[in-house]
Amino acid sequence: MALFAASGFGPADDGTGVAQVPSLASPALDPWSAVRLSLIVALSAVLLGLVPAVAVGWLLARRDFPGKSFVSMIVMAPLVVPPVVTGFLLLTVLGRESALGGLLAAMGLPIPFTLLGATLAALVVGFPLYVMAIRAVFDTVDRRFEEVSWTLGVPKLPTFRRISLPLALPGIAAGAVLAFARSLGEFGATVVLAGNMEGQTRTIALAVYSLLESPSGQGATWTLVIASVMLSLVALLGFERLTRWQRRRIEDHHGGR
Repeated sequence: MALFAASGFGPADDGTGVAQVPSLASPALDPWSAVRLSLIVALSAVLLGLVPAVAVGWLLARRDFPGKSFVSMIVMAPLVVPPVVTGFLLLTVLGRESALGGLLAAMGLPIPFTLLGATLAALVVGFPLYVMAIRAVFDTVDRRFEEVSWTLGVPKLPTFRRISLPLALPGIAAGAVLAFARSLGEFGATVVLAGNMEGQTRTIALAVYSLLESPSGQGATWTLVIASVMLSLVALLGFERLTRWQRRRIEDHHGGR
């Protein structure tokens, strides 16, 4: 904790000149606050990542360009890099002492130890799953549909909007569900970048960890565990149904050629 305070990564001080970093051991007072916050963070991360994920997924599926393997590696890196390391890297880039972090703070958009920081952490760790699903679905969309549209004189952007995107829509939705589920379970990057503040950045995973340090928190812990499992099962069910829907759409279009 002293490292974060000394480096300028921590939240603003309380008037004593010492940066205040919330303790992981402080119990969540309201488990449903953590559930609501997790839903807000996960949904916000999915919405913020939608356009970039579609763009990157389409680019990796449809285009060959120098450095494509490197771009793919960077996009997929959060899958293999420990989340705590991901959070530290984000904190280094977006902390108050960094050029970008200082600029954002001056604009009224501080990232560390805020809800926006929690959302950004969830977005980064869920983005690879988002892109993987979208890239896979664009790989299955027959390019001849697009080529026919181009030969008829339809520009590429309207072709993408009217043909490619509708065909890929179930797969894009499936990717969004995967990213949502991953965001719900995020812990390491969130606690490093956003902290563990009740009602502000304490998501389900952080609240469960905090409650484990409290002898009287067993009931609230079970509430959060059950809520987390139920949300995850619903997300997985949605993913399976969307995947089947996408498969049927592709088979129907291939069969109707």
